[in-house]
Amino acid sequence: MSKSLDESLSIFKDKISECIKSQKSISITTHIDCDGLTSGSIITKALIRAGAKCTVRTSKEFSQNVIDSLKQDSRDFHIVTDLGGGFANNLDESLGENWFVLDHHQISENEHDNPRVINAWKYGMDGGTEICAGGMAYLAGMALDEKNSDLSAVAVVAALGDRQDQGERKSFTGKNFEIVNTAKELGLLEIDLDLLLVGRETRSLPDSLAFTSQPFIEGLTWNRDTCLSLLNASGIQLKDGGRWRVPAELNEDEKRIVIEKITKFTTGKNATEIMSELIGYTYTFPREDKRSFLRDGREFSTMLNSCGRIGKSGVGMAICMGDRNKILREGETILAQYRKLIREYMNVLTNERWRILESETCVMVNGEGIVPETMTETISSLIAGSPKNSGKIIILRTKGEENTIKFSSRKSFGCKSSINLSQLMRTGAKKFDGIGGGHDAAAGAKITKDKLNDFLDYLDVNVLNM
Repeated sequence: MSKSLDESLSIFKDKISECIKSQKSISITTHIDCDGLTSGSIITKALIRAGAKCTVRTSKEFSQNVIDSLKQDSRDFHIVTDLGGGFANNLDESLGENWFVLDHHQISENEHDNPRVINAWKYGMDGGTEICAGGMAYLAGMALDEKNSDLSAVAVVAALGDRQDQGERKSFTGKNFEIVNTAKELGLLEIDLDLLLVGRETRSLPDSLAFTSQPFIEGLTWNRDTCLSLLNASGIQLKDGGRWRVPAELNEDEKRIVIEKITKFTTGKNATEIMSELIGYTYTFPREDKRSFLRDGREFSTMLNSCGRIGKSGVGMAICMGDRNKILREGETILAQYRKLIREYMNVLTNERWRILESETCVMVNGEGIVPETMTETISSLIAGSPKNSGKIIILRTKGEENTIKFSSRKSFGCKSSINLSQLMRTGAKKFDGIGGGHDAAAGAKITKDKLNDFLDYLDVNVLNM
């Protein structure tokens, strides 16, 4: 029988306290995306505050090879965040009782009874919308010491990075709601109903509107010249001296004017739906500098994803843990590089139409030779955000290391399919000796290249022609 969350966290606290008292060293292994970097940072900072000897590293996936490296590691105890679902038996066999997993991805029932698996789904929480790995790490940190409540701000970034702002007007639900309120009460977070434009604190108004792709506004999205013309016609002052103003600097009257202009532009083009997506809650960190990419929660999460995706995880984790000097400038450079790469990948996929196979229910995209393994989640999410793919399942594949193929699947906006992508990917991968899993609306898998045709046939039967 699964223990309650409080019981599991109490066991976690006792075990960590024992490690600290006996001077055992602890390793933390976490994922490379925003939720991974934040969850790893949160638990690492909580452990350091408690006096633990610990080190942290990242991994783009979890496998038996990773477990073998942990077994050979000189550290005495191991914590895994945002990874490890489905590997409880393997961890037991290799590490005995010297491990914990803090995670939110869907797991099978047979893992629910393992006391070392602290997973949202075990405790009646939806790990896809109500709490992420950053939130689980925050709860574990709070179990160690309630003074770690200030880490709630980083947990908010984690939830935004995992796109768990799925409540009304991009609000949070479940445990995320409680964590957000804690950060707000501590003065670490401000929540406002505002325009949901990309780069609220850093991008010029024309660029911000042009690069906002969710919602996709036909004629404006990716079209800076038209956005500039629309804003010029509004009469709003776009520059402050020689500097472009950013969306966060608009006053209420100016926001109203922008909304009116966009509404008129989208008349007859799902205007009501577009505007309902364009206005929602923003999450601002008032202690960060104005016009910094760390001040807006969503932009902060994008920066962390960029660090992990292009092999600079250490920069992202350092920023999460408080570094605000030279490392911050490096983060800016990484973010710019990340955005440039995304544009390049998307341009190729758009122009090389042979890479895309579409049905009424699904879009299959071949990113081999173009999209790096670490960028599949980012690119599949962007493809899912395109209005022409609305209502469909997106499945992107690309080459992985050691003669493997990596798959990333997403449900697009408005997708009503009953297919659980986590189960689809986990079952299919297992059938062909691979690994897979994730969430109902976002999941991935990895198989060896010699099983590719068989796996594609599996997807053809279970998705493409459903």
